[in-house]
Amino acid sequence: MSLTGTPFFLFALLLLIVAFVLPFAVWGRVAGPPAVRGIARLLMLLFAQVTAITVVFLLVNNANNLYDNWGDLLGTGNHIDAARNLGPDGLGGKNLHDQPKVHQQFRPADDPVVGPNVQMTDLKGQISGVNGEVYVWLPPQYNDPAYKDKKFPVVELLPGYPGSSKSWLGSLKVAQQLTPLMQSGAVKPFILVSPRTNVLPNADSGCVNIPGKVNADSWLTVDVRQMIIDNFRAGDKPDAWGLAGYSAGAHCSAKLALAHPDRFRAAVAMSGYNDPAIEPDSLAGKDPKLRAETNPMHILKAANDAGKPPRTALYISGAAADGYSAGMGLKQIAKQPTTVNVQMIPASAGGHTVPVWKRQVPEIFRWFGLFLRA
Repeated sequence: MSLTGTPFFLFALLLLIVAFVLPFAVWGRVAGPPAVRGIARLLMLLFAQVTAITVVFLLVNNANNLYDNWGDLLGTGNHIDAARNLGPDGLGGKNLHDQPKVHQQFRPADDPVVGPNVQMTDLKGQISGVNGEVYVWLPPQYNDPAYKDKKFPVVELLPGYPGSSKSWLGSLKVAQQLTPLMQSGAVKPFILVSPRTNVLPNADSGCVNIPGKVNADSWLTVDVRQMIIDNFRAGDKPDAWGLAGYSAGAHCSAKLALAHPDRFRAAVAMSGYNDPAIEPDSLAGKDPKLRAETNPMHILKAANDAGKPPRTALYISGAAADGYSAGMGLKQIAKQPTTVNVQMIPASAGGHTVPVWKRQVPEIFRWFGLFLRA
C-alpha cells in the first residue's frame, strides 16, 4: 500500500476511529487479574496514540511531500549504482558530445498530487551512477503549432531535505500557478524538471560528488540536464538553464549554479543557507574539506580570486536568519558578471514553510524570464 496514497490514509483514519471508540466500548469489560486488565488498558491507550501520530504524520507528509514511499521513509531505498571519482568537472573524463543520446520512455505521473499534464520517467544516470524518477511539465506553448520549431528554457526544481521530487509540483503547485501566467504572457514559457534529490538513505547528499558514496552533483547537472536536452525541445546552452530550490534545495541551487556557470545561467534560493553543516544530515557538512569547498561563499570567492567571476544570476529570498543573511553575504562579494538579488521575507510571513515558498512562485519565474532564453 502506497505511503502517500489515499487508501493508506483512509486505512489509518479508520484505525484511529477504532482506537478512539475501543476504550469506551470495552474498558470496563476487560476480564482477568488486575495486572492483565492494566496491560490490556495500557495497550488500548498506546494503540490510540500510535494511530493518532500516524494520521498526523500522513497529513503533514502529504501536505509537504517529504517522503515519496516506504523506502524513503525507512531508509531502505537504493538509488546508487556506482560512485566513482568523476574529477573536478563531474564528467569522469567523458565528453558529452561523444555519448549516445539518452532516449527515455515517459508515462503520465503516477500521483495526482502533482496536477495535470505532468509526465515522469525512471532515469539511470550514465555519468553519475544515480537512479531516480524525474518529473517533467511542458508549458502550454510546447505543443502549439506556432512553437513547433522553438526550443524552450528549462528550470530544475529542487526540494528541501527530506523532500520528494513531487514537492514543487504537488505542494507548491508550481505548474498550476504558472499555466495561466504563461498563457497570458505574464511569465515566459519554461520546461519544468523535478528530479529525485533524496538518493541516499537517511542522509542529505548536499548535491555534491563524494567518490565511493554518491555523485549527486553530476546526477543533477549532467545526467538529468542531458536527458532533458535529448528528449525535448530544450535549449542546450547555459543561458537556457536555471535552478530553483527551497531550504536544503536552496543551498544546492546556489551552489550548483555558481560551480557550473557552463551549465546554468540563473538560480533561485528560498530560505537557504551557505554552510552545509546547518543541515545535520548533510554529508558535505560532516567533512571539513567538503564543508568549506561546497559553501557558495567559498565557490564565489575562489572564482573571484582566480579572476573568473561566474556569469551567474542569483535570486535569494528569506527571513533575516533564514536565507537573507546568506544572500547578503554573497551579494557583498559578488563581482560582475555575477549578480545577486536579495529579498527580505518578513518573519511574520509564515516562517520556514511551504506557504511562504508557494507565494513566491510567480515572482521568481518573472525574474527567471529576465535571464533565461533558449
